[in-house]
Amino acid sequence: MSKTPKSHGRLTARPTLQPREVITDTPALVGSWVAQIITLFPQAFPGVLGESLTGKALQDGLWRLETYNLRDYGIGKHRNVDDTPAGGGAGMVLRADVLENAITDARRAAKGAMPLVYLSPRGRRFDQAMARDWARHDGVTLLCGRFEGVDERVLTHFGIQEVSLGDFVLTGGEIAAQAMIDASVRLLPGVLGNAESAVEESFATGLLEHPQYTKPAEWQGHAIPEVLLSGNHAKIAEWRKAQAEQITKARRPDLWEIYKSKET
Repeated sequence: MSKTPKSHGRLTARPTLQPREVITDTPALVGSWVAQIITLFPQAFPGVLGESLTGKALQDGLWRLETYNLRDYGIGKHRNVDDTPAGGGAGMVLRADVLENAITDARRAAKGAMPLVYLSPRGRRFDQAMARDWARHDGVTLLCGRFEGVDERVLTHFGIQEVSLGDFVLTGGEIAAQAMIDASVRLLPGVLGNAESAVEESFATGLLEHPQYTKPAEWQGHAIPEVLLSGNHAKIAEWRKAQAEQITKARRPDLWEIYKSKET
């Protein structure tokens, strides 16, 4: 557990009734994007988020990571966080009273507009548009479920939005949380070295990304398409768009239909 930093210059202090685990040796700058994670496994963070561009941005204070350990809010001597499902059935369900205290503490520390999200396979599927929306906010609060899930009353009481990483089931929400945070953080100003990277990649225009090539010009009998070596930027842009359309139409007809509908 780290102590809450005192306010100094752009540094900010966030009062809380419950100690929370934070990523140490990183500045908490006023206005930096914040990812709050409510989880039974705070040690899983930052994980891969601490590497590469997201890791550098974390160290530079462009975004902030706060974890709230559900076990700290557990009940009784053994810090119980779950109980058997009402009505019977397999597995365990995270308790409403435990979740209430953790969520209340996180929301009390939240600054500005921060969506409150439960990572659930029955939720709306996460996509690039949602990542952009989160990046425009001041941060996001993610509740990572475990076992058979969480008490439904918590979702209703707090008006929590359910979001899914895809049509499959994970053992918990931590991996999904890291993926969603990565997708959002990389869209923050100053995180990517080349701002155009976020404009040209898959889903940015509704299409999958065109093929990419680099040196050597010929490898194992395969040559880089001549148009990419021509220096004619108009022709290159035309080729890349045509390739993106062809790949999207073949691989993601659902995206292709949406793309075409917007053209009419």
